[in-house]
Amino acid sequence: MTKPEILAPAGDMKRLDVALEYGADAVYLAGKRLGMRAACKNFDYDDLKAASLAAHSRHKKFYVTLNIFMNDSDFGGVDEYVDYLKSLHVDGLIVSDLGLINHLLKKHSGVPVHVSTQANVTNSGTAKMYADMGVKRIVLARELDLNQIRKIRDCLPDSVELEAFVHGAMCISYSGRCLLSNYLTGRSANRGECNQACRMMFKPECSDETLEFVQDDGTYIFGGNDLNMIEHLKEVWDAGVSSFKIEGRVKSEYYVACIVNAYRKALDATLAGKPVDVYANETLKAPNRGFNTGFYYGQPKHDGNPQKYYDFCGIVMRDQNDGAVVEMRNRFKTGESLEVLSPDDEYLNKIIEVPIMEYEDGEKITDAKVPAKRVKLLGVRLPELSILRRPPKRQ
Repeated sequence: MTKPEILAPAGDMKRLDVALEYGADAVYLAGKRLGMRAACKNFDYDDLKAASLAAHSRHKKFYVTLNIFMNDSDFGGVDEYVDYLKSLHVDGLIVSDLGLINHLLKKHSGVPVHVSTQANVTNSGTAKMYADMGVKRIVLARELDLNQIRKIRDCLPDSVELEAFVHGAMCISYSGRCLLSNYLTGRSANRGECNQACRMMFKPECSDETLEFVQDDGTYIFGGNDLNMIEHLKEVWDAGVSSFKIEGRVKSEYYVACIVNAYRKALDATLAGKPVDVYANETLKAPNRGFNTGFYYGQPKHDGNPQKYYDFCGIVMRDQNDGAVVEMRNRFKTGESLEVLSPDDEYLNKIIEVPIMEYEDGEKITDAKVPAKRVKLLGVRLPELSILRRPPKRQ
């Protein structure tokens, strides 16, 4: 088997650039329609062209999702859209609807079709059916353990790849087939509009008695731990998975950078027979709900509460001779110490003291407090797309 792929989410062009810069081999994204993450900014036709250029110029791949559950009306314009994606040399279309899969394989045979995890492939028979149809890749359901994955791998020809999630949020519903959002808000999770109601705070009631669950940060009775397989990549690869997928198209640039960087370095270390514990620790610095290993080793267990993650303070947009230009996210001030996240090992986890700063018009400041405002860190040099983060305060 060839070296496995690190596949990263891209909710917009900025996050796509971050994912590729921090070591992703491929990115997955959506256009303005037919994708399962309508809350993302997503990509219009010009953005899709830019995404293709950004990925292919780095000799990397980009996949586009057409993975909602289709109504008849959704098929209007599909052929025009796919023809445009083919002109961009898209490396794969991620599709869940069986009718659309069949249509694409018959009418657009030149573009690889990947079966989405939303299609719930959980057995060898279903996997072989898709392989016989002519799909290039199957994104496995999250509910499979390693033994089940091996059985599916064994039934498929080498030409069909397996992809599986290794990190990110886990849905309470079977492979994301949820009606909760639609019931509460009229927004269908199966058409990309999930309001993530399962991650809200609930207070169950029983007859006349209120049953209250108390935690420091609220009670999220439907929200489980996040998946984290960074210390088990070899086992997943040995089971036959060739693409390691990271969830998170609605997550920030910081989340994408932190997790992609950790998995890139962990996979390289794994393949070299080196320890990965330092990279596993990096995953704790990104927003999380606590971690477990999902269904890979059987039924998931609750393995702890969310860690106190680092604040995303800013991202370096340019590195100039007189200082790095940072687009601010969370407030920071002259004199405080911030940690650097960078794809360059020379800068990774380096601590800098924030210097006097200035706005683009030359005004000197000591307090960066306007979100998305750009400030120059006078005298500090950092590679472009490096990130500044603040460790959590010790309790």
